[in-house]
Amino acid sequence: MTLLQLIVLALIQGLTEFLPISSSAHLILGSKLFQWPDQGLVFDVATHVGTLLAVLFYFRHMIWQMVSAWLSPAIQPEQARYRALGKYLVLASIPVIAVGGLAGGWVETHLRDVKIIAMSTLVFGVLLWVADAFSGSGKKLEHMTLRPALWIGIAQAFALIPGASRSGVTITMGRMLGFGAEDAAKFSFLLAIPVISAAGVYGLLRMLQGSGGIDWTLFGLAIGASALAGWVCIAVFLALLRRVGLLPFIIYRLLLGALLVWLAW
Repeated sequence: MTLLQLIVLALIQGLTEFLPISSSAHLILGSKLFQWPDQGLVFDVATHVGTLLAVLFYFRHMIWQMVSAWLSPAIQPEQARYRALGKYLVLASIPVIAVGGLAGGWVETHLRDVKIIAMSTLVFGVLLWVADAFSGSGKKLEHMTLRPALWIGIAQAFALIPGASRSGVTITMGRMLGFGAEDAAKFSFLLAIPVISAAGVYGLLRMLQGSGGIDWTLFGLAIGASALAGWVCIAVFLALLRRVGLLPFIIYRLLLGALLVWLAW
């Protein structure tokens, strides 16, 4: 990869990882526009590390509260809520990790196709619009219980379909279950921690088993660019949700899906 390609794609990955607009769709669109080859496994691992650092840093206070609640007796109601939230995040991560472990190779071989990414970008965009337009929004993050957490976790397994968007499918299910857009997004971002960690470890093991040298300077630059872009993305997205809601992102995603369908056919 050239330095320009690395920086541009790392910024795209970081900016779109946490938005409900499909990071894989944007990476493919960027590569097609500039005629760049596939970014490869090393780049994927670096951006996984970068986006993980972004979400860990942004939610560091909440994460510390969850860790503290597990390390000490949950005496106060707030401690009990944080302890329960940590448990729900772990349990909601099981479906996608299990399906990814069993079918990840098949997905990479058979579903990483421009036509599939185009259609899933469009179809899951319509589902997000339906969920946002016709569902209530009275539930807050503190109202999360085991059943909705598991439903969101099951929905997350569909993110293995390229173009579906991990944040997109989890926010869609959160809205269907009556959570407000901002609270559904926060749970989605926190849920990214175990999933991105698992994907990053798996990719790192594959990378270390492979042959050939690794340019650690470019690897570090990809981590830094995606981490910075991911942190900015989380902050701006949550601020925009409070002001304008999900509709602008839904419209953008539908337009992107239509463009990809046109390019694919």
